[in-house]
Amino acid sequence: MPVEAGVKKEYLRALPGDDVRQILWRFADRYDLQMLVQSTRAVARGPVARLVAAGGRNTHEWTPEKAALLQAFDESGVTGAGLDPEQGGFIEGPKNLALALTAFELAWVDAGAATGSLAGFLALSPIHERGTDEQRAYYMSRCAPPQPGEDRKPWRGAFCLTEPIPYVGVETGILGGKIKIADWKPGEEPMLQVDKRGRFITNMGFANFVTAAVDSDDPRIKGTCMVILEETDPGLFDRGTPTRKLVHQLSSTCDPIFSMTVPASRIVGGYTVKDGVIVPRYSHGEVIEAVFRRTRVTVAIMTSAKLLSAVEPVIRYHRNRFRGGSIATPGTPRYDLGLQLKEDAVHRLVDVWATGEASAALGFEAARVFDQLDPLEHRRAEVLEQRGLTGSAVLKSRRQISKDAIEFLAGIRPELTGDVVIEYALLDSVANVLCPACKLWNTGHGAQMMREAVSLMGGYGITEDCPGFLGHKWMDAQLEATYEGPEAVQRRQLSLTMADELFLTQFREWIREMRVIANDRPGTGACALATAMQMWLWTLGHLRRVLDADGEKLYQGARQGVTFPLADALCWLLASRAQILDVIELEKKGPENPTLAEGLPGLAAFLTDLCHVQAARAAGEVGRICAELVHGYNRHPAWDTEGCASCYQAEDLDAMESLIPGIASIARGYTDVIEIEGAHPTKAGPCVRFDGLDQFSRLRVRMDGCLTGSQLAKDRAAEALTKVMIPEALDYPA
Repeated sequence: MPVEAGVKKEYLRALPGDDVRQILWRFADRYDLQMLVQSTRAVARGPVARLVAAGGRNTHEWTPEKAALLQAFDESGVTGAGLDPEQGGFIEGPKNLALALTAFELAWVDAGAATGSLAGFLALSPIHERGTDEQRAYYMSRCAPPQPGEDRKPWRGAFCLTEPIPYVGVETGILGGKIKIADWKPGEEPMLQVDKRGRFITNMGFANFVTAAVDSDDPRIKGTCMVILEETDPGLFDRGTPTRKLVHQLSSTCDPIFSMTVPASRIVGGYTVKDGVIVPRYSHGEVIEAVFRRTRVTVAIMTSAKLLSAVEPVIRYHRNRFRGGSIATPGTPRYDLGLQLKEDAVHRLVDVWATGEASAALGFEAARVFDQLDPLEHRRAEVLEQRGLTGSAVLKSRRQISKDAIEFLAGIRPELTGDVVIEYALLDSVANVLCPACKLWNTGHGAQMMREAVSLMGGYGITEDCPGFLGHKWMDAQLEATYEGPEAVQRRQLSLTMADELFLTQFREWIREMRVIANDRPGTGACALATAMQMWLWTLGHLRRVLDADGEKLYQGARQGVTFPLADALCWLLASRAQILDVIELEKKGPENPTLAEGLPGLAAFLTDLCHVQAARAAGEVGRICAELVHGYNRHPAWDTEGCASCYQAEDLDAMESLIPGIASIARGYTDVIEIEGAHPTKAGPCVRFDGLDQFSRLRVRMDGCLTGSQLAKDRAAEALTKVMIPEALDYPA
């Protein structure tokens, strides 16, 4: 926005600190989370950073130096962050945001350390989400760090889903691990024989127990399940050989082998016996669905941390680039700014920073949504049971519940206010989209932007002593894109959940929300974003209605060339929206913090410009994708009878010339004309007509116009990068 005459222009004074992040990510009123962030940071920028700097990533083996990190996690509270107070933890209530913040702080330095910490929570997640009360009490308490006066070592767990080669990478529904009945004496609990080989299993080098996915190999056991294996159980508990990873070397990853006998009470969630057949309460798919929809968020946050952590090292490198040369003397622009004198350098860094802010905003929004969803899930189950809805009846009721929720949003059913089932349905439809969206976009596009960050360091970026360990982070990001389901899995899930009418109803409200924001804060880019959201919504509806040139349905599961790009486009929109909402939160709550008041105008202006830059990029991506899908499945007209039916004929134009002088020359300048001898313009065929696509064409032109001012915002943000103060050195070793 233009600055009035006589008013001093405010610039970004310093990099955003904890006071800013606490407001952006909505934990300014959570002292427990603030203390968790500080203690996690002390571990990350202390023991973890020193181990990386000392070359700890240069070996695949689980060394004593790496093992020492586990004790540091215990002592700092990181290990107990996912546990309830009665289990040895210290955070009341849902912990999705807490675990996301933990992942962010650790991944700021090294994603392998973050993965090693989070893998313990992943092992416990099947038990936490779907285990019996006895299983939760037993395993959670044993994984808690010892309290003062206790003489015990905490248990460590591993999550064993992935099968070995050649099965590695196939659908999670295909399991090589098998379970059968080893012994079932009358009146006693069945004993189960479990055979499982794992691949890429984190924490396996030191795990005391494993939650493993297996399939029935016995007619007396129905379907699939997850089962808990302990290292002291009878049989083979082979940790396997270390995986020869190029990344995440501070976590222990092995290919284990299990052949063990365990009691049936180890089936996660318990079981019933029907007609002599053991029926697990939950299939392995139901368990991992509940687990991954939460833990994917923390992995997404890890890549966000990398991008934001790259900003300071890149600025320092650019400013120091020419110092020491004979013409770069102190006090000159070349000495003070170095490469920041070049527009390309600061513009590209603006793109990296904007992506980091957007991805963090999206990830932390998803974490907060799950924190809201978790208590509702338990209350909803109780209410449905009171209404007599259990088992398959719950599934059958979903359509009516969704209809009721849509009517509630429309104001038709105000009596549903406060209805737990309706609240859950609304929030769940959003969570089902945000989870795969942040995992897909943060890690996928984030990995591409990490490459950009590394390139901004020149050759220094791929050296072992690169400040900020940017080369390591770039490589680590490639693995995070495949964690808990590769990108195709996230796109497949999104293609289903984003078409849910309950989500789309709320999405329409988000478009109106962006219009209001654009009116009040035009500098955010919300106008371009709202138009892009409208274009995406129109395109989705269009693709669900029309057929391709061969008469085949377009929007369907098998047409991943349609559904997957549209899922990608939605991710851009969701990330930009979350970023804008974060900045609005800062503008509202920032003035309440006295430590922010002085520098808030410059900070808010800078973050607003980043929003504008990101919204413009999102709109551009959405426009490209939607145009390709809307037009790309139509066959281009050819110079044949059908294609030429809409062309002017030369003799007709000549006949009209006496009535409308000049029409022949005008028509030849703007339309396709078939000459008397059959000649036609030299091109593929007659110009494409846009019958039925008028609204899309108007939206496309309108959206292009909404990009007005976005490059000016990038210029302002780039200028701010040349003036921002940074510390003399990184607060962790190089």
